[in-house]
Amino acid sequence: MKIYNHIKTVLEQNDKFCKDGKLFKNVVVEAGLKLDPELLSILLSDETTKNYFFTAVNGIAVFDKIKFQKFVSNKQFLPDSYTAFKNKIGLTANGAYLTDAKEVILDFPYKDCVLEGGQTKEDQKRQEIFWNETLAPDEIDRLFEPKVLTNWKRYDKDGEHKVQNISLDDNLIIKGNNLIALHSLKKVYQGKIKLVFIDPPYNTENDSFRYNDNFNHSSWLTFMKNRLEIAKEFLTEDGLFWVSLSDKEAHYCKVLMDEVFGVENFVADIIWNSTKSVTNTALISDAHTHLLLYCKNINVLKSKRTDFRLTADESKFSNPDNDPRGNWVADPFQVGGERPNQLYEITNPNTGVVYRPNKGSSWKNEKKVFDELLADNRIIFGTTGEAGPQRKRFWYEAKDRGQVTTTLWKDLPTTTNGTQHLKKLFREKVFDNPKPEGLMERIIQLSTDEGDTVLDYHLGSGTTITAAHKMKRKYIGIEQMDYINEVPIPRLLKVINGEDKWGISQNQNWKKGGSFVYFELKSRASNFLQKVKNCRSIAEINQVLKSNEFSDLINYKTDINSLLKYAEEGELSLEDYKENLSVIIDSNSAYIPASELYNGDYNISETDKNLTLKFYNG
Repeated sequence: MKIYNHIKTVLEQNDKFCKDGKLFKNVVVEAGLKLDPELLSILLSDETTKNYFFTAVNGIAVFDKIKFQKFVSNKQFLPDSYTAFKNKIGLTANGAYLTDAKEVILDFPYKDCVLEGGQTKEDQKRQEIFWNETLAPDEIDRLFEPKVLTNWKRYDKDGEHKVQNISLDDNLIIKGNNLIALHSLKKVYQGKIKLVFIDPPYNTENDSFRYNDNFNHSSWLTFMKNRLEIAKEFLTEDGLFWVSLSDKEAHYCKVLMDEVFGVENFVADIIWNSTKSVTNTALISDAHTHLLLYCKNINVLKSKRTDFRLTADESKFSNPDNDPRGNWVADPFQVGGERPNQLYEITNPNTGVVYRPNKGSSWKNEKKVFDELLADNRIIFGTTGEAGPQRKRFWYEAKDRGQVTTTLWKDLPTTTNGTQHLKKLFREKVFDNPKPEGLMERIIQLSTDEGDTVLDYHLGSGTTITAAHKMKRKYIGIEQMDYINEVPIPRLLKVINGEDKWGISQNQNWKKGGSFVYFELKSRASNFLQKVKNCRSIAEINQVLKSNEFSDLINYKTDINSLLKYAEEGELSLEDYKENLSVIIDSNSAYIPASELYNGDYNISETDKNLTLKFYNG
């Protein structure tokens, strides 16, 4: 207690931390975390606190804010009415409580870092690069600067065209690192996206996907956190964010999203029966995928909608009695010993059986209403006339008011259906486990109206954008992998040309039409790697490395002279040398910032200059 009392006396010297004999614990804690000069000055002025909280390094006193934070969090320091009489019970690490808050905190290495997280095959060969938010703010700012945009193309039913103008009404397909692309898009699309859907790497420790799906656990969480935080800013206030994941990471992602979006903005964890096949070698065969659903602002969402309803299925409606009002279904009154939805006594005219309302009903005089419904041929008693009362619901009344969805989706197509769809389009298997359009149709229908914008920054096979196109939604798709030009773009062109008659085409009465604009983040790395690829000897490669053209593209950690010497001494074959050079590229310099648009060293075309400016400035 002596040290506690002494430090309390020292802090009482400043009214900022003490007034009228009362110390402000929260102010003290915050000041310590922010390295407040007044607090540090007080602590340094006293020999005891200086020795206790500072370490001498080459004659400089270095403040140990972790030690100070543990100290002020101790139950003996600044006791209040609770801690003075009751000891805490909870999880601890090294004698300190994990948290003083009631929430569950997901903590992991690199949590306060930015992971570039490239997903190309070359990126898989190098260790992931993390930028610490505290130690590398300049590098992070440079990484997140809007980039120069290039290779512009507009596609419609008449083929490929030059891009003259760009607007918010255009559908976009973008090639490039999704984290960098999202930061480039932020200025234009912040607060304008109604639905974000992503099907990210599942971290399954295999290469069943055609991108890097083998992050270690903490890297995966960092990868997700960086992208969730920026993508959240794209949502409208009533916007929705869906994430598709397996059991491997879904529960960790749930806690992470509680942190990013706020636990109050969690809407549902929907279980989709994603496969009907059974794995006989598994202890329990996996048959589902998690669909985590969050909103931007739960209060705004609730002010605009009361529930999530599915569109009624017209195929369930028929007209067995040739009612001139059209097809109908029979909706029973609520069944059970009492009928809360039945407000009046009903007698079956065919059998004389009486169906009574619930005991608390005050609508017994509403028999007139029932008689009118009966006279209007709105009430039936089953196909034989002897069942309980049912009310006709006509298609024209129901098509905009379907059933409230549940958290279990067993009635939708599976990934097998998605694979079969792509095989019909491409005549061969082109992607593993693609989402079926039927799943995306439901998500888009529940989340958006015609004309709203959908974002998918893990584009994959392109199911999100093809479903959105057929449903008359605007969309943005982002993909880094080269197969963007092999699968999603050709697939979307088949939709536009009317060649895709499968998936949800029939449901949506899709014929043909529409357009989209394609562009890329301008990459210097691709130019460098192409030059290296064209080299016919190690000497030629070394000439490229020695040139000034790409000198700032080489990671600063690389000892270029040692690398050149190592190659010249014949320690690597030509092909191995080419293959391994990708790991020395500084990804922070791989894409050209838009601020360098008029830098002559980058040889940016006039078209790219004009369209990049139009895109960012409207």
